[in-house]
Amino acid sequence: MVELKAYSVKLRKMVDIKDPELVTLKNGRKAVRGFAAEDPTSKVIRIVNDEQAEELRGTLG
Repeated sequence: MVELKAYSVKLRKMVDIKDPELVTLKNGRKAVRGFAAEDPTSKVIRIVNDEQAEELRGTLG
């Protein structure tokens, strides 16, 4: 599985994304949403470009 990282505002540092899912935001941009591995109550999101989204679509489902 691909190691994805995102910045957690609550934890104030970069964290691994646990249970990542590829989503489309209201403005049409692609993003990976999940929970911080260190604190499961913290939701994190990372915006990705179209190339990364296509690459992740195969690995995340």
